Amino acid sequence: MTTAASRSPLRVGLIGYGVAGSVFHAPLIAAADGLVLDTVVTGNPERREQAGKAHPGVRTVDTADALWERAEALDLVVVASPNKTHVPLATTALEAGLPVVVDKPVAGTAAAARELAALAGARSLLLSVFQNRRWDNDFLTLRRLLGTGELGDVWRFESRFERWRPQPKGGWRESGNPTEIGGLLYDLGSHVVDQALVLFGPVTTVYAEVDVRRSGAEADDDTFLALTHAGGVRSHLHVSSATAQLGPRFRVLGSSAGYVKYGLDPQEAALREGARPGTGAAWGVEPQAMWGRVGSGESPLTGGGRPEPSVPGDYPAFYSAVAAAVRDGAPNPVPPEEAAAALDVLEAARRSAEQGGPVPL
Repeated sequence: MTTAASRSPLRVGLIGYGVAGSVFHAPLIAAADGLVLDTVVTGNPERREQAGKAHPGVRTVDTADALWERAEALDLVVVASPNKTHVPLATTALEAGLPVVVDKPVAGTAAAARELAALAGARSLLLSVFQNRRWDNDFLTLRRLLGTGELGDVWRFESRFERWRPQPKGGWRESGNPTEIGGLLYDLGSHVVDQALVLFGPVTTVYAEVDVRRSGAEADDDTFLALTHAGGVRSHLHVSSATAQLGPRFRVLGSSAGYVKYGLDPQEAALREGARPGTGAAWGVEPQAMWGRVGSGESPLTGGGRPEPSVPGDYPAFYSAVAAAVRDGAPNPVPPEEAAAALDVLEAARRSAEQGGPVPL
């Protein structure tokens, strides 16, 4: 395998070429300095053809076993396959001596995530979790505002990741089978909980309402979490596929001012449309009309407060940091211990919904 001293690109094996693999991981790997997409694993012939067209020269293989047969030719494995396969595939990669990036959620339980982290630590290998929403424009903008202190002491953090999809799409993500680790609590919930923990620290109490709203749906599709942070902030987090009128992405209330932001970061839409970082217009830049507003005592919908320029979103920063971590020992952009802490919250949310009350953490 490539040594840390070598400056040739790190060769990446990508397992899975569904939405996660084809829309997010493959383009971002291909765009990252210091990485090259070497092999894509997918058992779907159409997806193999799609990968070959999108990334000329890439190898495609049917199974992960075929990837392990040439493990010595690789420097990094990315697991973007269905949730239930994350732990076994990451375990095999680490046992083969390969650093690993795993899509969220890294595991179905916090205990499994910590076991995986322990294996990576014992072998002195990188294990990182793809929490790309840490590089959303709204999240980066809020971190900047918190850093300047302009909002004062934050009292309440409201975060919504809502969609209007009245008809279930089916597939493993919406399966009611617990072994699939589907449903929005573990899907979009992984993002909003991770963001709340990064911004406001550990949680002491979790309350959740986990519902199945749409006809024919099997897994939760309309979920609310209320977190009490050790520092006093209260986070109210909404994830839903059944929201006919979308609320603000962020509403953050502090002792001096509030920040309200509507609309999703544009990077996912750009990736889905085939745009690639570094190949056209400035990446992650949002139109001024979509900027959030900062102020007090007035509604942003009527022009209250002042426009707050959105920090450009920067998904490519994740894989740049991964390359630096593998090659030079730079900090892990998303350590597995942080992902395990988010899973603690998600598991507590499940218990809260079952018990009908708050759960201490």
